[in-house]
Amino acid sequence: MGLLTILKKNKLKEKEIRLLMLGLDNAGKTTILKKINGEDISTISPTLGFNIKTMELDGYKLNIWDVGGQKSIRSYWRNYFEQTDGLIWVIDSADRKDRFELCKKELQSLLKEERIAGASLLIFANKQDLPSALSKEQIQEFLELDSIESCHWNIQSCSAYTGENLVKGMKWITNDIRSRIFLLD
Repeated sequence: MGLLTILKKNKLKEKEIRLLMLGLDNAGKTTILKKINGEDISTISPTLGFNIKTMELDGYKLNIWDVGGQKSIRSYWRNYFEQTDGLIWVIDSADRKDRFELCKKELQSLLKEERIAGASLLIFANKQDLPSALSKEQIQEFLELDSIESCHWNIQSCSAYTGENLVKGMKWITNDIRSRIFLLD
Protein backbone atom coordinates (compact mmCIF):
# COMPACT_ATOMS: atom_id res chain seq x y z
CA MET A 1 0.00 0.00 0.00
CA GLY A 2 1.44 3.35 -1.03
CA LEU A 3 2.05 6.34 1.22
CA LEU A 4 -0.62 8.30 -0.63
CA THR A 5 -3.26 5.68 0.26
CA ILE A 6 -2.21 5.76 3.91
CA LEU A 7 -2.34 9.55 4.00
CA LYS A 8 -5.69 9.58 2.22
CA LYS A 9 -7.22 7.15 4.71
CA ASN A 10 -5.73 9.08 7.61
CA LYS A 11 -6.94 12.44 6.29
CA LEU A 12 -10.44 11.34 5.40
CA LYS A 13 -10.77 9.15 8.49
CA GLU A 14 -12.35 6.46 6.35
CA LYS A 15 -13.40 3.51 8.36
CA GLU A 16 -13.49 1.21 5.37
CA ILE A 17 -11.22 -1.80 4.93
CA ARG A 18 -10.75 -3.87 1.79
CA LEU A 19 -10.01 -7.56 2.37
CA LEU A 20 -9.15 -10.13 -0.28
CA MET A 21 -10.03 -13.75 0.54
CA LEU A 22 -8.06 -16.32 -1.43
CA GLY A 23 -7.11 -19.98 -1.21
CA LEU A 24 -7.34 -23.17 -3.23
CA ASP A 25 -10.70 -24.44 -4.44
CA ASN A 26 -12.83 -26.14 -1.79
CA ALA A 27 -10.94 -24.55 1.12
CA GLY A 28 -14.14 -22.97 2.46
CA LYS A 29 -13.80 -19.30 1.48
CA THR A 30 -17.44 -18.75 0.50
CA THR A 31 -18.70 -20.77 3.47
CA ILE A 32 -16.65 -18.59 5.83
CA LEU A 33 -17.98 -15.45 4.18
CA LYS A 34 -21.59 -16.60 4.40
CA LYS A 35 -21.22 -17.85 7.98
CA ILE A 36 -19.81 -14.58 9.32
CA ASN A 37 -22.64 -12.74 7.57
CA GLY A 38 -25.25 -15.02 9.15
CA GLU A 39 -26.34 -16.50 5.84
CA ASP A 40 -27.48 -20.05 5.10
CA ILE A 41 -24.54 -22.37 4.36
CA SER A 42 -26.50 -25.51 3.53
CA THR A 43 -25.97 -25.11 -0.23
CA ILE A 44 -22.63 -23.71 -1.38
CA SER A 45 -21.42 -24.10 -4.92
CA PRO A 46 -17.90 -23.37 -6.24
CA THR A 47 -17.19 -19.69 -6.84
CA LEU A 48 -16.61 -19.26 -10.56
CA GLY A 49 -15.69 -15.58 -10.33
CA PHE A 50 -15.95 -13.58 -7.16
CA ASN A 51 -18.35 -12.59 -4.38
CA ILE A 52 -18.29 -9.32 -2.46
CA LYS A 53 -19.77 -9.05 1.01
CA THR A 54 -19.79 -6.06 3.31
CA MET A 55 -19.97 -6.35 7.06
CA GLU A 56 -19.51 -4.07 10.03
CA LEU A 57 -17.00 -4.98 12.74
CA ASP A 58 -15.85 -2.78 15.61
CA GLY A 59 -16.94 0.39 13.83
CA TYR A 60 -15.28 -0.51 10.52
CA LYS A 61 -16.90 -1.37 7.22
CA LEU A 62 -15.22 -4.48 5.83
CA ASN A 63 -15.51 -5.08 2.09
CA ILE A 64 -14.54 -8.71 1.60
CA TRP A 65 -13.72 -9.96 -1.89
CA ASP A 66 -14.01 -13.77 -2.11
CA VAL A 67 -12.35 -14.96 -5.32
CA GLY A 68 -12.63 -18.52 -6.65
CA GLY A 69 -9.66 -20.82 -6.15
CA GLN A 70 -9.89 -23.18 -9.12
CA LYS A 71 -6.70 -23.52 -11.15
CA SER A 72 -8.30 -21.74 -14.12
CA ILE A 73 -9.16 -18.70 -11.96
CA ARG A 74 -5.90 -18.30 -9.97
CA SER A 75 -4.19 -16.40 -12.78
CA TYR A 76 -6.86 -13.68 -12.36
CA TRP A 77 -6.18 -13.17 -8.63
CA ARG A 78 -3.76 -10.34 -9.43
CA ASN A 79 -6.67 -8.32 -10.84
CA TYR A 80 -7.99 -7.90 -7.29
CA PHE A 81 -4.79 -6.74 -5.54
CA GLU A 82 -5.24 -2.96 -5.86
CA GLN A 83 -6.03 -1.14 -2.62
CA THR A 84 -6.10 -4.37 -0.62
CA ASP A 85 -5.54 -3.69 3.07
CA GLY A 86 -5.55 -7.32 4.16
CA LEU A 87 -5.32 -10.80 2.69
CA ILE A 88 -7.25 -13.72 4.16
CA TRP A 89 -5.74 -17.02 3.04
CA VAL A 90 -8.02 -20.02 3.64
CA ILE A 91 -6.61 -23.52 3.84
CA ASP A 92 -8.44 -26.83 4.12
CA SER A 93 -6.75 -28.33 7.20
CA ALA A 94 -7.92 -31.82 6.23
CA ASP A 95 -6.67 -31.71 2.62
CA ARG A 96 -4.31 -34.19 0.94
CA LYS A 97 -0.54 -33.74 1.18
CA ASP A 98 -0.15 -32.80 -2.50
CA ARG A 99 -2.73 -30.05 -2.04
CA PHE A 100 -0.78 -28.70 0.95
CA GLU A 101 2.27 -28.45 -1.32
CA LEU A 102 0.23 -26.54 -3.90
CA CYS A 103 -1.25 -24.32 -1.19
CA LYS A 104 2.25 -23.45 0.08
CA LYS A 105 3.47 -22.68 -3.45
CA GLU A 106 0.49 -20.40 -4.19
CA LEU A 107 0.81 -18.53 -0.88
CA GLN A 108 4.55 -17.99 -1.38
CA SER A 109 3.86 -16.68 -4.87
CA LEU A 110 1.23 -14.26 -3.54
CA LEU A 111 3.56 -12.91 -0.89
CA LYS A 112 6.00 -11.83 -3.63
CA GLU A 113 3.39 -9.57 -5.24
CA GLU A 114 4.37 -5.93 -4.83
CA ARG A 115 0.78 -4.61 -4.90
CA ILE A 116 -0.12 -6.50 -1.72
CA ALA A 117 3.24 -6.17 0.02
CA GLY A 118 2.71 -5.10 3.60
CA ALA A 119 -0.96 -6.07 3.69
CA SER A 120 -2.00 -7.87 6.88
CA LEU A 121 -2.22 -11.65 6.37
CA LEU A 122 -4.73 -13.84 8.18
CA ILE A 123 -4.48 -17.57 7.53
CA PHE A 124 -7.68 -19.39 8.38
CA ALA A 125 -6.83 -23.06 9.10
CA ASN A 126 -10.36 -24.16 8.20
CA LYS A 127 -12.21 -27.44 8.72
CA GLN A 128 -10.81 -28.00 12.22
CA ASP A 129 -14.06 -29.83 13.02
CA LEU A 130 -12.90 -32.76 10.85
CA PRO A 131 -11.00 -35.59 12.57
CA SER A 132 -8.27 -35.66 9.90
CA ALA A 133 -7.48 -31.94 10.20
CA LEU A 134 -3.90 -30.89 10.88
CA SER A 135 -3.45 -28.51 13.82
CA LYS A 136 -2.72 -24.86 13.19
CA GLU A 137 0.81 -25.47 14.54
CA GLN A 138 1.40 -28.24 11.98
CA ILE A 139 0.09 -26.01 9.19
CA GLN A 140 2.22 -23.10 10.40
CA GLU A 141 5.32 -25.29 10.26
CA PHE A 142 4.44 -26.83 6.88
CA LEU A 143 3.74 -23.45 5.26
CA GLU A 144 6.93 -22.02 6.83
CA LEU A 145 4.99 -19.05 8.15
CA ASP A 146 7.75 -18.09 10.60
CA SER A 147 9.91 -17.11 7.61
CA ILE A 148 7.41 -14.43 6.48
CA GLU A 149 8.93 -11.00 6.99
CA SER A 150 7.03 -8.98 4.39
CA CYS A 151 3.88 -8.51 6.47
CA HIS A 152 2.13 -9.02 9.79
CA TRP A 153 0.50 -12.44 9.85
CA ASN A 154 -1.60 -14.62 12.11
CA ILE A 155 -2.88 -18.16 11.76
CA GLN A 156 -6.30 -18.92 13.22
CA SER A 157 -7.79 -22.39 13.49
CA CYS A 158 -11.47 -22.30 12.58
CA SER A 159 -14.49 -24.12 11.25
CA ALA A 160 -16.64 -22.45 8.63
CA TYR A 161 -19.27 -25.10 9.32
CA THR A 162 -19.60 -24.40 13.07
CA GLY A 163 -18.44 -20.78 12.94
CA GLU A 164 -15.76 -21.42 15.57
CA ASN A 165 -13.08 -18.69 15.70
CA LEU A 166 -14.24 -16.86 12.56
CA VAL A 167 -15.01 -13.63 14.41
CA LYS A 168 -11.77 -13.96 16.38
CA GLY A 169 -9.80 -14.07 13.12
CA MET A 170 -11.72 -11.17 11.62
CA LYS A 171 -11.08 -9.09 14.74
CA TRP A 172 -7.35 -9.81 14.50
CA ILE A 173 -7.06 -8.65 10.88
CA THR A 174 -9.25 -5.59 11.50
CA ASN A 175 -7.15 -4.56 14.51
CA ASP A 176 -3.88 -5.15 12.68
CA ILE A 177 -4.99 -3.01 9.73
CA ARG A 178 -6.37 -0.35 12.07
CA SER A 179 -3.03 -0.11 13.89
CA ARG A 180 -1.13 0.32 10.60
CA ILE A 181 -3.44 2.53 8.58
CA PHE A 182 -5.85 4.47 10.73
CA LEU A 183 -3.19 6.43 12.57
CA LEU A 184 -5.43 8.91 14.36
CA ASP A 185 -7.87 6.37 15.82
